[in-house]
Amino acid sequence: MTRAQKSIIALLSITALTLLIGAGVYAFQSYRSFATQPLGPLLPTSQLPTFPTVTSTVDHSTLAPVVILPTSTPAPLCGGPAIMNIVVIGADARVDTYTYGLGDAIRLVRVDFVTPKVSVLEFPRDLWVEIPYIADNLNGQDHEKLNQAYLYGQPGFAYWDDPSAGPGLLSLTLNKNFGVQTDHYVAINMRTFVNVVNAVDGIDVHIPDEASSQITNLPVGENHLNGDEALKLARNRRNGTFGRADNQNIVLCALRKKLTNPKVVTKIPGLIKSFQDNILTDFTPEELSQLACLGTKLPPQNILFTSFPQELFKLTRVLDPVFEKKVSIWDVDFNILSDYVARFQAGSWPEPPSAEPSAANETEIVCQ
Repeated sequence: MTRAQKSIIALLSITALTLLIGAGVYAFQSYRSFATQPLGPLLPTSQLPTFPTVTSTVDHSTLAPVVILPTSTPAPLCGGPAIMNIVVIGADARVDTYTYGLGDAIRLVRVDFVTPKVSVLEFPRDLWVEIPYIADNLNGQDHEKLNQAYLYGQPGFAYWDDPSAGPGLLSLTLNKNFGVQTDHYVAINMRTFVNVVNAVDGIDVHIPDEASSQITNLPVGENHLNGDEALKLARNRRNGTFGRADNQNIVLCALRKKLTNPKVVTKIPGLIKSFQDNILTDFTPEELSQLACLGTKLPPQNILFTSFPQELFKLTRVLDPVFEKKVSIWDVDFNILSDYVARFQAGSWPEPPSAEPSAANETEIVCQ
């Protein structure tokens, strides 16, 4: 082989390698662009400010308070952030669109990527709250039930013009009234919920005793539910508002168990793709992958559903100028609820299942 031929081959090799590297960089950048692109509009940034959590004690030699800054913690799992707060909304719309619909199931989900742990706090829909941005559309009325904050933000009403629509307005309402800090949202309507449950071939619910059977309308023992049956259980109000919340948590536990089944885990990417146009969320595919990864590492006892103590609430009625009649609402001290929210988001409430029961009679359900 002549020197000229060797030079030509070397030049062609370098050119091919350069093109290969360029193609690889382009493919990586394209993937990153897709993986980091939110699937829906981002939440508004106008929330109450957050402050670093510190612990104080007393120096007994001087009686002066000493501030102890948090120590370093292990790196978060699955490439996620240390903590992620998510507002999850179950809309009562029975169609596949999100033009209207009340936010009838409202949960604040705290995801701890360090421990790992997931805590879920239920917000009663009948709280009488101040909703920002609605007064101009309701002749000065700025209070309504919490579930209507989602409705008034949706395109059918569009009482504010932010792209995040109902989830954004509900998140702002939770922030304004209770200091909730939200990183992401997920909203799902009833029809899509039914389709998701059916897509994983239903869920299995265990009813331990006759009392639970009377509340759930299901026989004692193992029950396999399809999507419509799971929705019926989630909407069962036989034991009142808090009983319905417990039923919803039972359904969510069962769905979580099904989604972490090895036979179903491999189907999750396809499920996300098939339903991404039917679920409202601002998650990116990369963040969804982080959550899916964490789900495989979560011990069942580290998934906890909780509610505010029931004794804090008293049912009353208030005149609603919009409907021109009295409506039923919960009378409760928002300062107390805000304190529970602050402790929930700090990770200090609810206590782990192994701890001594607290004096407050909050409802806790641990996924098995």
